[in-house]
Amino acid sequence: MVAHAFDGLPNEACGLLIGNPATSEVSSFYPTANAANSSKVYTVAPLDHLKADRVAEEQGLEIIGVMHSHTHTTAYPSPTDVAQAPDPGWHYLIVSLRESEPALRSYRIEEGIITEEEIRPQPR
Repeated sequence: MVAHAFDGLPNEACGLLIGNPATSEVSSFYPTANAANSSKVYTVAPLDHLKADRVAEEQGLEIIGVMHSHTHTTAYPSPTDVAQAPDPGWHYLIVSLRESEPALRSYRIEEGIITEEEIRPQPR
């Protein structure tokens, strides 16, 4: 995800998280194009979303969240992120490239309320 964020510069990068909604465990990351082509906002390209949905379905999983990068701000949801949060059940992972060391944080956003959640990498 961090590499995808760097690859997207100078624009925000985005992608979808595929996993099990019952456990919130992410099993894979599906990089997508930023249809907004912007350094301030992101829009997951609709065709990429459809492809990711098909990949998830083939694996018996679902899209359970979205990752996007912040090129010049911290890894915290912006007012635009909150307003555009499409699903209260999703995980919203943000990669900040503001500092020399990328920062990764994840949130749930429900009815405008932002709750940070722990990221627990799983051994492969």
